[in-house]
Amino acid sequence: MKLVFATNNAHKLSEVRQILGPAFEVLSLSDIGCHEDIPETSDTLEGNALQKARYVSSRYGCDCFADDTGLEVNALGGAPGVHTARYAEQQGWGQTHDSDANMACLLHNLEKITQRGARFRTVIALIYKGEEHLVEGIVEGDILRERHGSHGFGYDPVFRPSGCDTAFAEMDADAKNAISHRGRATQKLADLLETLAAEVR
Repeated sequence: MKLVFATNNAHKLSEVRQILGPAFEVLSLSDIGCHEDIPETSDTLEGNALQKARYVSSRYGCDCFADDTGLEVNALGGAPGVHTARYAEQQGWGQTHDSDANMACLLHNLEKITQRGARFRTVIALIYKGEEHLVEGIVEGDILRERHGSHGFGYDPVFRPSGCDTAFAEMDADAKNAISHRGRATQKLADLLETLAAEVR
Protein backbone atom coordinates (compact mmCIF):
# COMPACT_ATOMS: atom_id res chain seq x y z
CA MET A 1 0.00 0.00 0.00
CA LYS A 2 1.35 3.43 -0.99
CA LEU A 3 0.72 6.42 1.27
CA VAL A 4 2.04 9.94 1.60
CA PHE A 5 3.16 11.07 5.04
CA ALA A 6 2.69 14.85 5.14
CA THR A 7 6.16 15.61 6.46
CA ASN A 8 9.71 16.27 5.37
CA ASN A 9 11.05 15.58 8.87
CA ALA A 10 13.59 12.81 8.28
CA HIS A 11 13.43 11.61 11.90
CA LYS A 12 9.63 11.23 11.85
CA LEU A 13 9.73 9.58 8.42
CA SER A 14 12.32 7.04 9.55
CA GLU A 15 10.38 6.19 12.72
CA VAL A 16 7.08 5.73 10.89
CA ARG A 17 8.60 3.66 8.09
CA GLN A 18 10.26 1.40 10.65
CA ILE A 19 7.03 0.91 12.59
CA LEU A 20 4.76 0.36 9.57
CA GLY A 21 7.19 -2.05 7.94
CA PRO A 22 7.56 -3.29 4.35
CA ALA A 23 3.83 -3.74 3.70
CA PHE A 24 3.55 0.03 3.32
CA GLU A 25 5.40 2.33 0.93
CA VAL A 26 5.54 5.64 2.78
CA LEU A 27 6.38 8.71 0.67
CA SER A 28 7.42 12.10 2.01
CA LEU A 29 6.18 15.47 0.80
CA SER A 30 9.35 15.97 -1.22
CA ASP A 31 8.78 12.59 -2.88
CA ILE A 32 5.57 13.96 -4.42
CA GLY A 33 7.04 17.38 -5.21
CA CYS A 34 5.29 19.22 -2.39
CA HIS A 35 7.58 21.96 -1.10
CA GLU A 36 4.98 24.38 0.22
CA ASP A 37 4.87 25.44 3.85
CA ILE A 38 1.64 23.70 4.86
CA PRO A 39 -0.35 25.80 7.35
CA GLU A 40 -0.89 24.63 10.92
CA THR A 41 -3.21 27.22 12.38
CA SER A 42 -5.52 25.12 14.56
CA ASP A 43 -5.49 25.35 18.36
CA THR A 44 -5.65 21.55 18.70
CA LEU A 45 -3.41 18.68 17.63
CA GLU A 46 -6.37 17.04 15.92
CA GLY A 47 -7.11 20.19 13.95
CA ASN A 48 -3.52 20.62 12.80
CA ALA A 49 -3.20 16.98 11.71
CA LEU A 50 -6.45 17.19 9.72
CA GLN A 51 -5.45 20.53 8.20
CA LYS A 52 -2.20 19.09 6.86
CA ALA A 53 -3.78 15.87 5.59
CA ARG A 54 -6.59 17.76 3.84
CA TYR A 55 -4.10 20.12 2.21
CA VAL A 56 -2.10 17.27 0.68
CA SER A 57 -5.12 15.16 -0.25
CA SER A 58 -6.95 18.01 -1.99
CA ARG A 59 -3.93 19.24 -3.96
CA TYR A 60 -2.21 15.99 -4.84
CA GLY A 61 -5.12 13.54 -4.95
CA CYS A 62 -3.44 10.83 -2.90
CA ASP A 63 -4.13 8.73 0.18
CA CYS A 64 -2.18 10.43 2.92
CA PHE A 65 -1.75 10.93 6.62
CA ALA A 66 -0.38 13.72 8.79
CA ASP A 67 0.54 13.91 12.43
CA ASP A 68 0.81 16.54 15.10
CA THR A 69 2.53 15.92 18.40
CA GLY A 70 2.35 17.88 21.60
CA LEU A 71 4.29 17.74 24.84
CA GLU A 72 1.82 18.53 27.61
CA VAL A 73 3.36 19.46 30.97
CA ASN A 74 0.98 19.40 33.93
CA ALA A 75 2.67 22.21 35.85
CA LEU A 76 2.48 24.46 32.78
CA GLY A 77 -1.25 23.93 32.27
CA GLY A 78 -0.70 21.57 29.33
CA ALA A 79 1.92 23.75 27.58
CA PRO A 80 3.76 23.65 25.22
CA GLY A 81 0.90 21.64 23.60
CA VAL A 82 0.26 22.78 20.03
CA HIS A 83 3.29 25.10 20.34
CA THR A 84 5.67 22.21 21.05
CA ALA A 85 7.80 22.62 17.90
CA ARG A 86 7.90 26.40 18.30
CA TYR A 87 7.95 26.71 22.08
CA ALA A 88 11.06 28.87 22.34
CA GLU A 89 9.74 31.27 19.72
CA GLN A 90 6.29 31.35 21.34
CA GLN A 91 7.93 32.19 24.69
CA GLY A 92 9.90 35.06 23.16
CA TRP A 93 13.25 33.31 22.93
CA GLY A 94 13.50 34.14 19.23
CA GLN A 95 14.21 30.66 17.87
CA THR A 96 12.06 28.79 15.33
CA HIS A 97 11.91 24.97 15.25
CA ASP A 98 15.11 24.80 17.32
CA SER A 99 15.18 21.75 19.59
CA ASP A 100 18.02 23.04 21.76
CA ALA A 101 16.25 26.34 22.32
CA ASN A 102 12.94 24.58 23.00
CA MET A 103 14.51 22.34 25.65
CA ALA A 104 16.41 25.22 27.23
CA CYS A 105 13.19 27.24 27.43
CA LEU A 106 11.27 24.33 28.94
CA LEU A 107 13.92 23.57 31.56
CA HIS A 108 14.10 27.26 32.45
CA ASN A 109 10.32 27.45 32.94
CA LEU A 110 10.37 24.32 35.13
CA GLU A 111 13.48 25.28 37.09
CA LYS A 112 11.67 25.74 40.42
CA ILE A 113 8.98 23.13 39.79
CA THR A 114 9.18 19.79 41.62
CA GLN A 115 6.05 18.16 40.15
CA ARG A 116 7.27 17.47 36.60
CA GLY A 117 4.66 15.09 35.23
CA ALA A 118 4.04 15.31 31.49
CA ARG A 119 2.79 13.38 28.50
CA PHE A 120 3.56 13.19 24.82
CA ARG A 121 0.48 12.94 22.61
CA THR A 122 0.53 12.19 18.89
CA VAL A 123 -2.58 12.49 16.73
CA ILE A 124 -2.54 11.05 13.21
CA ALA A 125 -5.13 12.09 10.65
CA LEU A 126 -5.58 9.66 7.76
CA ILE A 127 -7.44 10.38 4.53
CA TYR A 128 -7.96 7.08 2.72
CA LYS A 129 -10.27 6.73 -0.27
CA GLY A 130 -11.69 10.14 0.61
CA GLU A 131 -12.65 9.17 4.18
CA GLU A 132 -11.13 10.89 7.22
CA HIS A 133 -9.93 8.98 10.30
CA LEU A 134 -8.13 9.95 13.51
CA VAL A 135 -5.95 7.84 15.81
CA GLU A 136 -4.02 8.86 18.92
CA GLY A 137 -1.03 7.65 20.91
CA ILE A 138 -0.12 8.83 24.42
CA VAL A 139 2.85 8.14 26.68
CA GLU A 140 3.01 9.45 30.25
CA GLY A 141 6.27 10.44 31.90
CA ASP A 142 8.15 13.31 33.46
CA ILE A 143 10.57 16.08 32.52
CA LEU A 144 14.14 15.57 33.71
CA ARG A 145 16.19 18.42 35.16
CA GLU A 146 18.94 18.05 32.56
CA ARG A 147 19.48 16.42 29.19
CA HIS A 148 20.44 12.76 28.87
CA GLY A 149 21.38 10.72 25.79
CA SER A 150 22.04 11.52 22.17
CA HIS A 151 19.46 9.46 20.25
CA GLY A 152 16.07 10.56 18.94
CA PHE A 153 15.11 14.18 18.37
CA GLY A 154 13.04 17.02 19.77
CA TYR A 155 12.54 16.82 23.52
CA ASP A 156 13.77 13.20 23.78
CA PRO A 157 16.78 14.09 26.00
CA VAL A 158 14.57 15.59 28.73
CA PHE A 159 11.55 13.24 28.65
CA ARG A 160 11.57 10.04 30.71
CA PRO A 161 8.57 7.76 30.10
CA SER A 162 6.81 6.28 33.12
CA GLY A 163 8.24 2.96 34.29
CA CYS A 164 11.61 3.62 32.65
CA ASP A 165 14.95 4.61 34.13
CA THR A 166 16.17 6.41 31.02
CA ALA A 167 15.16 9.28 28.77
CA PHE A 168 13.88 8.60 25.25
CA ALA A 169 17.23 9.86 23.92
CA GLU A 170 19.05 7.07 25.79
CA MET A 171 17.01 4.34 24.07
CA ASP A 172 17.67 2.73 20.71
CA ALA A 173 15.04 3.14 18.00
CA ASP A 174 13.34 -0.21 18.60
CA ALA A 175 13.01 0.36 22.35
CA LYS A 176 11.64 3.85 21.89
CA ASN A 177 9.21 2.91 19.10
CA ALA A 178 7.78 0.09 21.25
CA ILE A 179 6.48 2.53 23.86
CA SER A 180 6.48 6.01 22.33
CA HIS A 181 3.48 8.18 21.58
CA ARG A 182 4.28 8.13 17.85
CA GLY A 183 4.89 4.38 17.97
CA ARG A 184 1.52 3.76 19.60
CA ALA A 185 -0.32 6.08 17.21
CA THR A 186 1.43 4.56 14.20
CA GLN A 187 0.57 1.03 15.30
CA LYS A 188 -3.07 2.09 15.53
CA LEU A 189 -2.70 3.57 12.04
CA ALA A 190 -1.31 0.27 10.73
CA ASP A 191 -4.22 -1.67 12.28
CA LEU A 192 -6.71 0.80 10.82
CA LEU A 193 -5.12 0.60 7.35
CA GLU A 194 -5.27 -3.20 7.39
CA THR A 195 -8.97 -3.05 8.29
CA LEU A 196 -9.72 -0.47 5.59
CA ALA A 197 -7.74 -2.37 2.95
CA ALA A 198 -9.62 -5.57 3.80
CA GLU A 199 -12.94 -3.74 3.31
CA VAL A 200 -11.87 -2.61 -0.16
CA ARG A 201 -10.87 -6.10 -1.30
